[in-house]
Amino acid sequence: MVLVAVSGGIDSMCLLEKVRLAEDGPFAAAHCNFQLRGQESDQDEALVRDYCSKYGILLHVKAFDTKAYSTEKGISIEMAARVLRYRWFGQLASEHGYEAVLVAHNAQDNAETLILNLLRGTGPKGIIGMKEDGFLPDPEYSHIPLRRPLLGMTREEIADFAREHSLPWREDSTNLENGYKRNKIRNQVFPVFREINPSFIRTLNRDMERFSEAWGEERFCEAHELDRSGGTKTFSQKKCRKSFVPASTEFIVVEEEWTAGNNVQQEPGHLIMDACKIGAVPVFSFWQEGDWIRPLGAPGKKKLQDWFTDHHVPVDLKHMIPLVRDPKEPSHILAIAGYCIDKKVKVGPATKKIYRIDPI
Repeated sequence: MVLVAVSGGIDSMCLLEKVRLAEDGPFAAAHCNFQLRGQESDQDEALVRDYCSKYGILLHVKAFDTKAYSTEKGISIEMAARVLRYRWFGQLASEHGYEAVLVAHNAQDNAETLILNLLRGTGPKGIIGMKEDGFLPDPEYSHIPLRRPLLGMTREEIADFAREHSLPWREDSTNLENGYKRNKIRNQVFPVFREINPSFIRTLNRDMERFSEAWGEERFCEAHELDRSGGTKTFSQKKCRKSFVPASTEFIVVEEEWTAGNNVQQEPGHLIMDACKIGAVPVFSFWQEGDWIRPLGAPGKKKLQDWFTDHHVPVDLKHMIPLVRDPKEPSHILAIAGYCIDKKVKVGPATKKIYRIDPI
């Protein structure tokens, strides 16, 4: 039994209809009301409820105070919505025994993600793009399969399917606003690409497939360095010795001003560090004998080898997790990317600038 994520937009309604028509077995649907567009958000929910009621589909619905969560965690609205929905999907799958979560990402979404990755700096994982089969991007539920059945379909093909089956759907009015980077690429950049190559979406997706084939099953770890001038990132590669990898081995460092005082909680998988307490731009490296850390929220000093043991990190994996070192004391680890930071760099009342470490 699978769980289908349904927003009420044309993509997810197409996915839900395809799953319904396939009759491959029982399934359920899940709708997130992020309460970001007032009455429009409620109308999205009503449409999904009506469709599921019409066809007898089990539907889970949850409302989120996304803006409050964004403020509380010091993260963007987009990131807050992403964290909230995937965590809830993971909870539903665990509680109800759903074997996988299905989402409606399509070929254009994949192309947009590729361009975003290239613009902010990326490695092999970012160039390969999204895959049809993966796992939930939440540390607690990263064992739950995430599937993208529409990844090979273009928006035009999805629209044709929706019209052919007389599907109801709702347009998100915020998709026309260019305040978000993804919208700016979709609304301003892609029309230019389309003038140059009308089938550029297919072309970019084929390119991502070629990149994936070129790297085969090999895995890469990325060492990322944030340049002081304009936030430019430079990268160096280190091939991992084994094919087993954690939820992410690729991270991006973002420098931001900070005005929220010490009102911050580290979001799972995402780290926030006081930039002034580091004294240098974060540079990622990998485990060495003698490394140690004073984990925030835990007592005392701990050898990194012991930290790995306590957290059941496989022997080969410890060489693959990016670390941030103290420039004044190289064996002192200030951050274990994706996991925790050292007490030295915690955000406090005097913090004015932060480095945010986010998985790609």
